[in-house]
Amino acid sequence: MSDSAKWYVIHTYSGYEKNVARTIMRVVENRNLHDLVFDVIVPTETVSEKKDDKIKEHERNVLPGYVLVKMILTDDSWYVVRNVRGVTGFVGPGSKPVPLSDKEFNKLLEAFGSAEDKAKQSKFEVDFKIGDSVRVSGGQLDGFVGIVKSINLEEQTAEVIVSMFGRETPATIGIMQIQKIDD
Repeated sequence: MSDSAKWYVIHTYSGYEKNVARTIMRVVENRNLHDLVFDVIVPTETVSEKKDDKIKEHERNVLPGYVLVKMILTDDSWYVVRNVRGVTGFVGPGSKPVPLSDKEFNKLLEAFGSAEDKAKQSKFEVDFKIGDSVRVSGGQLDGFVGIVKSINLEEQTAEVIVSMFGRETPATIGIMQIQKIDD
């Protein structure tokens, strides 16, 4: 019976995605609607953020304001999902939900990957930006002050222009060795 189930996109209030997903699954459990609603996904990614020399990981919604639901569209399943607190409607013209095609869903899977893939592909955020004054801590340039010229999050490095021997010199430094200087 799950052969006729399709993936639908639900629009929610931003910040309510996880609550909406939990509530849908709770209602499915309470009303025994497992034969109509099969899965609920909130696409997220793990982001590492460096602040004050500490790395903190947190999850960030990839599609803020949207939740994916695999279900068989009936009046009951539509009503249950549509009336969950925080849901503003289904994506589609008017009030008619339009399912994702297999091609669209597969593209989403490629873009966001499975939960296991997401755990492997952690992104990194920093508390400084291009043009900020930073201090290098550790390594051969320990204590030097410079200006961030570029940031490469994939390699977790930044190019910093430091003053050495009276000349502006570019240096590639690991992100973990850079601290923003507060103005």
